[in-house]
Amino acid sequence: MSAPPELPDIVSRAFDVSRKAGYVSFCRNETGRLLATLAATRGGTLAEFGTGCGVGTAWLRSGVPDGARILTAELDPKLAGAAAEIFEDDPQVEVLAADWSTLLDRGPYSLLFLDAGQPSEVGVDSIAGLVEPGGLVVLDDFVPCEMWPPITGGRVDTLREEWLTDKRFTTVEVMVAPDAATLIATKR
Repeated sequence: MSAPPELPDIVSRAFDVSRKAGYVSFCRNETGRLLATLAATRGGTLAEFGTGCGVGTAWLRSGVPDGARILTAELDPKLAGAAAEIFEDDPQVEVLAADWSTLLDRGPYSLLFLDAGQPSEVGVDSIAGLVEPGGLVVLDDFVPCEMWPPITGGRVDTLREEWLTDKRFTTVEVMVAPDAATLIATKR
């Protein structure tokens, strides 16, 4: 068995900043590699709601082509400041110390990355108008589920159910690890 592939430099820097800030809640490498791959197919403007210390943003940046832009918003000013350090010399990334709603007027987005743990107001109805036709929405932090309706923690996972059944999107659940799944939705 070989060692895992090296991390992109920008992602290594983001992990360093997260450790220094004492922040341990960030996107997994498996999800990050998926983000980088999807970002490589996008132009225009990509966005992320909930930057943390910038690990997910760094994964997006590692894949995004020249000319594309990434906007990311983090409510906690300390975390946003830490993330901004990573991208201070990068004109393709803008980190905002603000609520995710500040990005509402800056779309539409070709790719939008959301943490499934975000507030419920970040449901399909709130997001549909923010994504351009053919654009992608990526939601992480799901526990894999093989049943329908999807059950998590003994309850119907209404967020997952909503995304998988909404007619404005074609959505798939992708296992990125045995204990982690991500939803990828393409706007019709």
